[in-house]
Amino acid sequence: MTGALLSFSLMAVAIRILAQTISILEILAVRSGTGLLFMLAMLAVHPILRLAIRTRRPGLHLFRNLVHLTGQMLWAKSILVLPLATVFALEFTAPAWTLLLAVPILGERMTRSRIGAVVLGLIGILVIMRPGTATFQPAALLVLTAAFGFASTMIMTKQLTATDTTFGIIFWMYAIQSPLTILGSDPLFVTKIGLDQWPVFVAVGVTGLLSHYCLTNAFRAADASVVVPLDFMRIPVIALIGWWLYNEKIDVFVFIGAGLIITGVLWNLRSEAMRARAVPRADAARTAAE
Repeated sequence: MTGALLSFSLMAVAIRILAQTISILEILAVRSGTGLLFMLAMLAVHPILRLAIRTRRPGLHLFRNLVHLTGQMLWAKSILVLPLATVFALEFTAPAWTLLLAVPILGERMTRSRIGAVVLGLIGILVIMRPGTATFQPAALLVLTAAFGFASTMIMTKQLTATDTTFGIIFWMYAIQSPLTILGSDPLFVTKIGLDQWPVFVAVGVTGLLSHYCLTNAFRAADASVVVPLDFMRIPVIALIGWWLYNEKIDVFVFIGAGLIITGVLWNLRSEAMRARAVPRADAARTAAE
């Protein structure tokens, strides 16, 4: 999750830079096209990986990626018109949707620490944003819609980890999204990019790949309701980046909100660790009793 939050933050900065030259859809074409080329290179070097891309759920892959691509377009557009910290804060309404969807769809259990982590995270977001008339401008609706899409994508990713490999999930993401974004782009958009922007061009593809690799493995290692609260930590990180690079306003409320967010994350991690240690002890006790 550390790799995922750093990758998402760097991607936001790269999108702002490239958007001065090419469209949002073309930026997403760069992201998905670079990822697809990398995955195809991996398949060429390691033919055994062809077994890893087999799936019994092509329909779920297709639906997941259509939802995800729509969410990405809305999110990327919002980055251009709202402060970075505001975009990321509004995006984190996604954990609340994920929490609600995980119970009926994934059958995950609710615990006090999981609910507490999300509640503290949302309170922290409100402290950072201090909602007012400026917050609820039309552009904010783009992020809120994207957040619901991302929550749905997280649930579908967790479902896919039960039957598909990490490599396969990421491969099909790029294989589906790349043709869609390229078809909607200017065929010669690459010629618009100057030499000074090529490192940023590459960064979009690399951060896109790393973010989903890290996120998918995080979901493989833990419940969605454990993984998602960790992502709250992107908000203080991106607030500092926005202040440093774009002179976006940052004040004490950002750090108060971040403190609430981190408190919730650490509380949940500690509770999950204690619960994980308790299970083997309970099993051992039952074995001894038998």
